[in-house]
Amino acid sequence: MEIIVTPDEYHRGQLSQEHLAGAVAAILDQGFVILAGAVAPEPLDALLERMTEDSQTLIAARTKWGGPGSIKGHLEHGAPPFAPYVFRDVVANPLAIQVTGAILGEGAYNSWYSGNANTPGSERQPLHRDGLPLWQDLPVAHPPSSLVVNIALVDVSEENGSTELWPGSHLETSVPIQATKSLVDADTEAKRRERVPPIRANTSKGSLLIRDIRLWHRGTPNRSNAVRHMLGMIHDVEWLGLRSDPLLFNTGCEGEFVGSDRFDHNVVFVDEPLEYLTTRKPTRVSELRTG
Repeated sequence: MEIIVTPDEYHRGQLSQEHLAGAVAAILDQGFVILAGAVAPEPLDALLERMTEDSQTLIAARTKWGGPGSIKGHLEHGAPPFAPYVFRDVVANPLAIQVTGAILGEGAYNSWYSGNANTPGSERQPLHRDGLPLWQDLPVAHPPSSLVVNIALVDVSEENGSTELWPGSHLETSVPIQATKSLVDADTEAKRRERVPPIRANTSKGSLLIRDIRLWHRGTPNRSNAVRHMLGMIHDVEWLGLRSDPLLFNTGCEGEFVGSDRFDHNVVFVDEPLEYLTTRKPTRVSELRTG
């Protein structure tokens, strides 16, 4: 489901009750919603320029590709965690917080700030989930505990590798747990395809894709000539807090982390250099050196 954010909703930082109800219902039922027009283009342009440079650095120095299966053409790398590349519209987007808060409740927090790059000539990823159900073998799926917030920096289409999504798959409770855990086996995939085939998350620049972390999905080939970047955050229910370390950002961008008192940005600001390209989320350089 796609909801077109109105100019008034964007400037107020709040969806109408009708749009909010529609977004919540879509996530609970289908496992995802797209909010078109939720992010201003200027921050995305600045991030795109820097992250394009970063991805070229990673490609030149890479030892392996990232993501499930380490499939050719897919890189895991985050956005720079320092000014002038940290933006309120991204890290503290009020529309994202409104939607995830309506599902996860008061005290929800952000446990993740990273991203990925789908490079030209990439191959198809295996079908996977970013998170498993918290409890196995339930007769019905438990309510959402973690929601992924994705922001693409450009228009995304099948040409440049839009993500394949499997509607309603977050409610599956009988998926075999493999050694790789996050992967969906071929037999289960085939049976689900017969009942509910996948769709492609084609989005316009400035859209938010909010999805249940259990939703089946995969990266697809990028047939364009440009790297397709995507940012990712994970909003968790409050009682998962003991499982997450704070997110590190450099001092100088504190003013971008504003918003609802019901949401915890889960950030710590430090002066020392942070490594963000080769880690799953920003890490102190000293921690990498001491292991």
